[in-house]
Parts: sequence; C-alpha cells; structure tokens
Amino acid sequence: MISWDSFLYFAMPAIVLWVVAIVLILLKKPSRWYQAFALAGILIFLGYVVLYWISVQRPPMRTMGETRLWFSLFISVIGYITFKVWRYQYIYAFYLLLAIVFTFINILKPEIHSKALMPALQSYWFIPHVTAYILSYAMLGAATIMAIIILVKKEIDNERLLLSMDKMVYIGFGLIILGMLMGAVWAKDAWGHYWSWDPKETWAFITVCAYLIYIHLRLQPNRVQLSAWMLILAFVLLMVTWKGVNYLPSAQNSIHIYSKQ
Repeated sequence: MISWDSFLYFAMPAIVLWVVAIVLILLKKPSRWYQAFALAGILIFLGYVVLYWISVQRPPMRTMGETRLWFSLFISVIGYITFKVWRYQYIYAFYLLLAIVFTFINILKPEIHSKALMPALQSYWFIPHVTAYILSYAMLGAATIMAIIILVKKEIDNERLLLSMDKMVYIGFGLIILGMLMGAVWAKDAWGHYWSWDPKETWAFITVCAYLIYIHLRLQPNRVQLSAWMLILAFVLLMVTWKGVNYLPSAQNSIHIYSKQ
C-alpha cells in the first residue's frame, strides 16, 4: 500500500537523478547522458503518482501537497519536452531545479489533510479543472524562467528564445482560461452560480489580467525588457492565487482553500 509516507522513497531517488542531470548539463557533457538521468527521475516520480492514486482511490489533486506533486511532475516533463524542441541546456537545468525545489517543499511540508473527497469535489469536472490549472502553472513557470534568463543574460534580441517564451505563455494562458471556464460550469452545477468573486476567483481574475498585459506588451515594439518584468510579476500573482490566498482571513470559508477541504 503506497501512502504519503512512502513519498520520500520515491522523491529522493528522483531528486538525486535530477541533480546529476543538472551537474552533467553544467559540465557540458553529451546531452544523452543528462537526458537519461532526467527521464529516469521523471519515471520514478510518475510511478509514485500513479501508485498513490491507486492507493487512495481518488485523484491526488485535493490538497496543497498533492497539487505541488503534480507541479513538480509537470515542470520536469515540460523541461524535457522543451529541451527536445529548442535545445536550451541551461533553461532545462532551471526547470529541473524548480522541480527539485517543489519536491523538497513537499518533503518538508506535505500539507496532506485527509484522504476523502468532499461531496462537492466528487464531480467529473474535478480532474480536468485541476489538471488544466496545475499544467498552466507549470507552463507559465517555465516561461518565467525564460524571462529571467532574458533579463539576466540580456538576451533581448534573441528572437528564438522570445518566441519560445511567448509560446509557453500562450499555452499556459489558454489552460488558465480553460480551467476557469470548466470551474464556472462546475460551480453552476454544484452551487447554482458561475462566479462568486470569492478571494481565489478574484485573484485568478487579477492574474489573468496581468498575463493579458504581458501579451499586449509583446505586441508592441521595443518592449522586451518591460514584457519580461511583466511576466515575472504575473507569475508572482499566480503564486499568490495558488498559495498566498489560502492565508487570507477572508478566504477561510472558500471552497478553493486546501486546508479546509
């Protein structure tokens, strides 16, 4: 029987493999080496997610710790895919580092509260709604790493990198909108209204507006640096929506707060 207590036995091997992959990238070793280590870490991590899902007999998407589980998995997979497409070694290393950080957070602060799904969450909308959101977080996190690289390395004229960043944002933004639409339909079925402006929904709206501003800036000439900073700010707002709102007193009765589920 796989429980959350088993997570450490899967997480640590995955972390070690990802660290080895990062070191190989920094040492400029052949790509097949670090790809093999990174992929092995992904498969171990995926194995835990599948086994844990089977064990708890519900989608492991209910608590903050479980959503971080998916974020770590998605960001590592996105890193692998983007490396295959664009061959950015150092950005790949940052993706793996981000997966390691969120995995360590889950080891130190699992935030697992209960195995049961409350009745409102026992809906066919649950899996696609949460999956769209967490996948969007990973895509937009990956794009933010590219924005940081552009600012730090002053790659404002690197059209290939800018195009890659834009594509990640467009996909991530589309997933956020999809998640919001599915959530609205789900809310209508469960509670009788599409939108209630609770703190989570309000911050989600603010975050969407921030990404729209980024998209607008990217359509303007000579706005690369400002766009990159806007993308970083938008991701900060996204993290507030995902995590920070949970600590607001006004949000404690929200259906979206993990600690109350």
